[in-house]
Amino acid sequence: MRKAVDQEITLSDAKPRTKGIIREYAEAIFIAVLLALFIRAFVVQAYKIPSGSMKPTLLIGDHILVNKFIYGIRMPFTNKVLIPISHPRRGDVIVFKFPMDPKKDFIKRVIGVPGDKVKIVNKEVYVNGHKLKEPYVQHTSPQILPATLGPRDNFGPITVPPHSLFVMGDNRDESYDSRWWKFVDYSDLRGKAFIIYWSWDSEKFAPRWDRIGHIIR
Repeated sequence: MRKAVDQEITLSDAKPRTKGIIREYAEAIFIAVLLALFIRAFVVQAYKIPSGSMKPTLLIGDHILVNKFIYGIRMPFTNKVLIPISHPRRGDVIVFKFPMDPKKDFIKRVIGVPGDKVKIVNKEVYVNGHKLKEPYVQHTSPQILPATLGPRDNFGPITVPPHSLFVMGDNRDESYDSRWWKFVDYSDLRGKAFIIYWSWDSEKFAPRWDRIGHIIR
């Protein structure tokens, strides 16, 4: 008789315990999702490089992490800065909403900050009258185009307005950047690229192991 009673107690406790485990898992998943969304919105976000406009710094197939709070903590959706932290500096590699189509994100390098006077003469970039040292740049075309044929190799001078940035791709002859569409407003900033966490060479169908963990400069 005692065994039967004990068995009843064990069986009656089984159902509530199952519900408890399910609830614990659900709460854990919910918290994990909230944490992931928080991190993505305010801390760091992953991106994949789809084009070659930033070669050789970034290659097609590089997967990068972007620091989203370095330029200030922003309100999701509105992108309004809640807590200012720092401003972009010349040389930073930034991700931003493309001014001509805000649904797209672009990645380029900051060349001019507010108040800078930018000029390009025969592919050489001058900021405030001084030639910019750019060891990260590559040119794929030896031809120098006059300004009458386009802004690729000869441009400006132009002064960067307040709250704006002049940006260019490192692959200068194959980058669609501020030379064509002018400036990036601070409000369109997503963040600063800082590390390559994975890289895949689709032509060789293999990882680029030497690029993993590379700090973006």
